[in-house]
Amino acid sequence: MADNTYDAIVVGSGISGGWAAKELTEKGLKVLLLERGRDIEHVKDYVNANKESWEFPHRGGRTQKMIEEYPKLKRDYPLNEVVLDMWASDKDSPYTETKPFSWFRGYHVGGRSLLWGRHSYRWNKEDFEANQKDGHGVDWPIRYEDLASWYGYAERFAGIQGMKEGLDVLPDGDFMPPMDLNIVEKDIREKLKKHYNNKRILTVGRTANITVPHNNRTNCQYRNRCWRGCPFGAYFSTQSATLPAAMATGNLTLRPFSLVTKVNYNKDTKKATGVEIIDTTDNKTYEFKSKIVFLCASSFNSTWVLMNSATDIWPDGLGSSSGELGHNVMDHHFRTGAGGTVEGFSDKYEYGRRPSGIYLPRFRNYYDDKRDYVRGFGYQGGAGRGRGAEVAEFTIGADLKEAMSIPRDNWHMGLTGFGEMLPYHENKITLNKNVKDKWGLPVLDMDVEIKENEIKMREDMQNDAKEMLEAAGVKNVNTYDAGYEVGMGIHEMGTARMGRDPKTSVLNGNNQVWDATNVFVTDGACMTSASCVNPSLTYMALTARAAEFAVNELKKGNL
Repeated sequence: MADNTYDAIVVGSGISGGWAAKELTEKGLKVLLLERGRDIEHVKDYVNANKESWEFPHRGGRTQKMIEEYPKLKRDYPLNEVVLDMWASDKDSPYTETKPFSWFRGYHVGGRSLLWGRHSYRWNKEDFEANQKDGHGVDWPIRYEDLASWYGYAERFAGIQGMKEGLDVLPDGDFMPPMDLNIVEKDIREKLKKHYNNKRILTVGRTANITVPHNNRTNCQYRNRCWRGCPFGAYFSTQSATLPAAMATGNLTLRPFSLVTKVNYNKDTKKATGVEIIDTTDNKTYEFKSKIVFLCASSFNSTWVLMNSATDIWPDGLGSSSGELGHNVMDHHFRTGAGGTVEGFSDKYEYGRRPSGIYLPRFRNYYDDKRDYVRGFGYQGGAGRGRGAEVAEFTIGADLKEAMSIPRDNWHMGLTGFGEMLPYHENKITLNKNVKDKWGLPVLDMDVEIKENEIKMREDMQNDAKEMLEAAGVKNVNTYDAGYEVGMGIHEMGTARMGRDPKTSVLNGNNQVWDATNVFVTDGACMTSASCVNPSLTYMALTARAAEFAVNELKKGNL
């Protein structure tokens, strides 16, 4: 093959891109994996993985300079000195906001697979049918049954720990042995089961942390430092799992510092011929050719590439013929719930630093429950005790050491709701050609908001949390709403949705762009609705499924 020609090009090396690279190379294709940012080598480049808090100049916090240089990132927890170099620069890669939107990105090999919360849940049957039933968005072109085996495939390779609960609303998967609930969580679990007649189940958060050795990865050490990069490979990331598998085939070429600017398109064949990039080390433009292209650059960036492609044929970009490209933005709204103190366990303490919390599945608008809004929410959270008396004078010296050696009087239990956001056509991203990034490229403008349905849901997210905690005997329960801005969930979805009709969707049921069937989009951009559970496991399953389809179609000569 020529140096610039491959069987497949994968754009983006995060969760979806890593899976695409693994699947395509293992099926015999020569693959070019393009990443706009720097390389981060597994173990070697996890520079803060073993540091203690006192080894950071500001104990892991943020400085005024950081706040000034990262005006978007400062809006929430991602801004801190522990992982600052793993978040995209607000200055180099800006965006504009018609309505407030918090967009937190990771531009490096592995992307946000190094930074994610690792919660991994299957969607249920209802999730794939909800749009059709309640009339929002368009109908998914697939159903749970189409993805069930792929969920299992992804779970077995990634390594998902969890408890099997036998719930329709939260389907069981192929799990590793579960991490243990702590004593307070176990107590609350049993009280909720009894009080609600087994209709509300508190389970351990199902996370991509392996609990037994797996594929040359060492099981979780309960350090709870996952987003610094895990030198044990205990959580699923591109670096720990999919990239080694792809590299082992001898079929992968990884090229960092490669900012993809467009998919090249042949209007005669109606197929993509490859991609064009800017090399961010020399600012030169290069072209690479391939038979198929997988866009996995994260929801909005994959859509940005489409918007910037084939504009001589479609002014709004490749995939825009339906009028839906860039529309139907979704996220999970959260930062609201309740918490309180738990008495009666003063002789008990936590063991280790478990890198997962609890999950309490959706119960609203499910089975015979009906509310004045559609869809629903689940809860994440957990119980803990902590150490140190909260006394202002104990801030230095021997008194502080003494205080920190003593557990606090009571445990605390908290629940934070994660709610589904509907796919509204008017929630959109567009190219703002009046503002350019470091490389002279137009940036995205965000015009997205939650609406009445989500606002009504947030009331229940608070009140139901309070009711359940009090039913479980938790004291001094307070509700809260810390304020939510779309994007804070870091689960941006939509903008190139799947569908059954090229007039109302960007992709078909195999993740192919209707306007160029050798272009596949398998990251969050493809999502037709949002469910209320974390989406990454669904991206893995969709990507593996699309890769098999693509290779089979190539063999048939259809692509």
